[in-house]
Amino acid sequence: MSEAYFRVESGALGPEENFLSLDDILMSHEKLPVRTETPMPRLGAFFPERSGGAETDHTIPQGSKLELPLWLAKGLFDHKRRILSVDLPKIYQQGWRTVFSADANVVDLHKLGPHFYGFGSQLLHFDSPENADISQSLLQTFIGRFRRIMDSSQNTYNEDTSALVARLDEMERGLFQTGQKGLNDFQCWEKGQASQITASNLVQNYKKRKFTDMED
Repeated sequence: MSEAYFRVESGALGPEENFLSLDDILMSHEKLPVRTETPMPRLGAFFPERSGGAETDHTIPQGSKLELPLWLAKGLFDHKRRILSVDLPKIYQQGWRTVFSADANVVDLHKLGPHFYGFGSQLLHFDSPENADISQSLLQTFIGRFRRIMDSSQNTYNEDTSALVARLDEMERGLFQTGQKGLNDFQCWEKGQASQITASNLVQNYKKRKFTDMED
């Protein structure tokens, strides 16, 4: 059966997003709190509340706090020119990292941020003294939740899983669906409902050529 949409894998856990991935497109539009390190002329029209006030200038003053989409913050960030600095979102700060280290399974990650791991990985693009702690927290949070996610996916055959999935971030939902598909495929195989394995066209054509050569 053909599928209407073939999912493109996310690249958010790497250095750059994959802009053919719907998940990455949505993730890159999540807002990131930043602070301007230099006046930004002619951009005040996009942020009226932060504009310098002059009708013709529209300059965003130095030290202004803004919320920018991740893709724009990454585009403006420059290690040398110091155009802006990034403030860590609360869920990646020390307080929440302590909660994750205590018991990551009790946290509703989707409510806090539907792209928790991908967005957190992209924060490492910015120079923050907490980068090492953030990456370690992301890894330990994933490890702490992985077993429960996979156990749940293997023990909910033909059951309503909406309550389980509602608390997972988008990457975890993908893992859960993969586990469910593996379970369903195994159940079909066990009942003899799996599709029959057939030789590929390449192998069949090779055999035909071989028999023809032998006859010659």
